[in-house]
Amino acid sequence: MTEPKYQIRALYQDSTITVYQAYSPAIGLAAARDGRFPAEWKRDRMTWIKPSFLWMMYRCGWGSKEGQETVLAVEITRKGFEWALRHACLSHYEHGLHTDIGTWKRQLRHAPARVQWDPERDLRLQPLPHRSLQLGLSGEAAHLYADEWIVSITDVTPLARTVHAHVRDGELDVAPYLLPRERPYPVDDEALAHLYRQAGTTMEVTSP
Repeated sequence: MTEPKYQIRALYQDSTITVYQAYSPAIGLAAARDGRFPAEWKRDRMTWIKPSFLWMMYRCGWGSKEGQETVLAVEITRKGFEWALRHACLSHYEHGLHTDIGTWKRQLRHAPARVQWDPERDLRLQPLPHRSLQLGLSGEAAHLYADEWIVSITDVTPLARTVHAHVRDGELDVAPYLLPRERPYPVDDEALAHLYRQAGTTMEVTSP
């Protein structure tokens, strides 16, 4: 079945959703050990969280890129994630969705979160026709993320390396079974109406 072009897909439970980030070992290992980000993690910078494991692998090169050697699975509350969606602004101007460029710029400047829709990736990290959500958190959202939303932090670098090894060896029949079980995330239309990538596009969502 063809995937909808715009849809949030994630590993989630009744009250939590898992997102991915990659950091240097100094930050990543400390975060996984303590279940919270260390002092080196700056709350005054925008931080991007990604519900897609494979998009994170594309971004960090399976944990091989400098400063992204430690891949983290960060389990956060669904309540926090959905708060960020409601308070987010699309990261680029979209005619027909935003009133005008000036209004969009003001919204972007004041929004504590922003959304990008980038091509999802396959096991070889090649782009797919459908999109993957990236959620950028800054200001109030970054503080809430670090101090209130996080339930657990797990170092999944070994998983990234294992999946990559199977892909590298051409074992594409094995690798998919190791991936996190991501499925369409249930979120209300109203929470995403301001984040549609194209005017008139209906994002397929599943009601809770």
